[in-house]
Amino acid sequence: MTTELRFRQVHLDFHTSPDIPGIGSAFDAEQFAETLEKARVDSITCFARCHHGMIYYDSKAHPERVHPHLANKNLLKEQIEACHKRNIRVPIYITVQWDHFTAQQHPEWIALDEQGHPKGTPIYEAGFYRHLCVNTPYRDFLKQHTKEILDMFEVDGLFYDIVKTEECSCNYCRAGMVEKGLDPRSASDRLLYATEMMDDFKRDMTSFIREYNKDCTIFYNKGHVGVADKAAADAFSHFELESLPSGGWGYMHFPLAMRYARNLGPDCLGMTGKFHTSWGDFHSFKNQAALEFECFNMLSLNAKCSIGDQLDPNGNISAAVYDLIGAVYSQVEKKEPWCRGAKAISDIAVMTPEEFSEKELRMPPAAMGACRMLQESAHQFDIVDSGSDFSRYKVLILPDNIPVSAELAKKLDHYVSGGGAVIASFESGLNEKGDSVAWGRLGVKLKERQTRDLDGNLVRGVHYVRGDYVDYILPQGEIGRGLPETEHAMYLKGVEVEAAPGTELLAPVVKPYFNRDYRHFCSHRQTPSSGEADYAGVVKNGGVIYFAHPIFTQYQKNAPRWCKQLFLNALGMLLPQQVLKHDGPSTMLATVNEQSAENRWVVHLLHYIPERRSADIDIIEDVIPLYDVKISVKVPREAKSVTCVPENQPLSFSNADGRIEFVLPKLNGHQMIAVQY
Repeated sequence: MTTELRFRQVHLDFHTSPDIPGIGSAFDAEQFAETLEKARVDSITCFARCHHGMIYYDSKAHPERVHPHLANKNLLKEQIEACHKRNIRVPIYITVQWDHFTAQQHPEWIALDEQGHPKGTPIYEAGFYRHLCVNTPYRDFLKQHTKEILDMFEVDGLFYDIVKTEECSCNYCRAGMVEKGLDPRSASDRLLYATEMMDDFKRDMTSFIREYNKDCTIFYNKGHVGVADKAAADAFSHFELESLPSGGWGYMHFPLAMRYARNLGPDCLGMTGKFHTSWGDFHSFKNQAALEFECFNMLSLNAKCSIGDQLDPNGNISAAVYDLIGAVYSQVEKKEPWCRGAKAISDIAVMTPEEFSEKELRMPPAAMGACRMLQESAHQFDIVDSGSDFSRYKVLILPDNIPVSAELAKKLDHYVSGGGAVIASFESGLNEKGDSVAWGRLGVKLKERQTRDLDGNLVRGVHYVRGDYVDYILPQGEIGRGLPETEHAMYLKGVEVEAAPGTELLAPVVKPYFNRDYRHFCSHRQTPSSGEADYAGVVKNGGVIYFAHPIFTQYQKNAPRWCKQLFLNALGMLLPQQVLKHDGPSTMLATVNEQSAENRWVVHLLHYIPERRSADIDIIEDVIPLYDVKISVKVPREAKSVTCVPENQPLSFSNADGRIEFVLPKLNGHQMIAVQY
């Protein structure tokens, strides 16, 4: 089922303690819906049951779960009816794995760790994070609860929250593992079973829902959309990418997740929050500039918008919050015509190491480093997995930790033979054990001796505070463009390789006088260069360039400019014509989308600078305008017009050599430019 989402959603939390009185006592349905309409909200997720386990409607099936102080038993019903009168959708929220009431009433349904201990919040600590297992009769309860909601309400959608893959050793899971021939004592078998069981839960619930409602949207949330969601994607109607930059996700999570999710098929929604920090931060307000950036960045990456809020226990909606949301959503509404149905123009693919991690790795450092480098240089790219269609892209990047199987090696060979180019780094291209080269086109072979510490452990890729095993790369020629031809420190030691016959050595590695340990050391940190060449640092084998060092992880760690420059030089050798170029600062983000039905491309330019103004979170407060930014775009055919939208201000431009060039007089936060053909 394909669902087109609306652009301006609110996710309205209502996790409300049973010890608070007067729940919903101040709720006014007309004021509620009128406030949303004024703030230009066109969809709002409202609560049926929260993490406390409380129900917010007059449940006949489970009256013991209705909030004991629910003053208005028709709270959810009135929310839905008032919103529907104004054409505002109301998906319904149902908690799954966190439910304090259920955990207390049915401790036998709580997931157990491998030692038989309940997983989650200890009983004498505050919090509802005890983790319920849906492989128990709890699943039957969830179906009964869902059926009552489908019977009682006009259901636009269902949002199931906290649907995570968590290995479990409860009686039901142990029996299920044995039945499948798995060993419950094995952590990998427990994880395998949990993964299959959770995928089955999602498909089972979706099938159950479709017996009663063929059209409502369905989403299962776990705070991330990634490779692990691909297997059960058919259970979802769409994806919602929870990603509060101040709430633990950070500003790099959303672009990583969205650049992957947008290629899975279903429509996508980005989710941030109005909170200064994260969920449950009552009476706090995000800076408007930050909320603008987060929403406009969603649009630029082909997502619809959702802003998290939490309703006051008395049911009174905050006018100040919706003044803030309305200030942003009134702008989003004007931008929508140039975002609807848009698809990204991408000529580069970054394969995510998330696929090769046993447990879900939301933000692999190597992927984050690659994403930073590419965003800072205005390149257009997607995040992909090994099952993706590589032929869509001109360059494929294998960042640091991509082991290559025989099957993947064959696919890579086919891609390169067809004209594709590859940049690989560090252990990408090696086998799963990392002890031999699995993809011959890297053009290298491992040196017999790989440096180890005094305990015999490999040191490559390991961060040492004092730089114990730092070595040096020597940029030269085309790969060294923009850098002085002298040693540059590589803080994470690389895979020690030598160039195979016929492979071009682009940059050698120079060794230090010695590695730092108790026997010999120099100054405060790494030992300086000895001037003696050691191993191959960067090699080129036709359309494949290999970096021996983990340059992407290193860039995520402490951002040496020379790592980015070496990478961009390599990319320039393989991709001489990037889609978009500009003369603005590296803090400016640029994306290019296509609206094929409108016969146009839309360029998004954003300039908001997150600052680490506090110990905990990045802050965006000020919008710093840029002036007279020169833009060059490689276009598929001659352009007829270039216009700033939605302002409808035409720009002078030139068509030459397959590119258009124009100057944007002023960029004040976010600007869209429509290129009409």
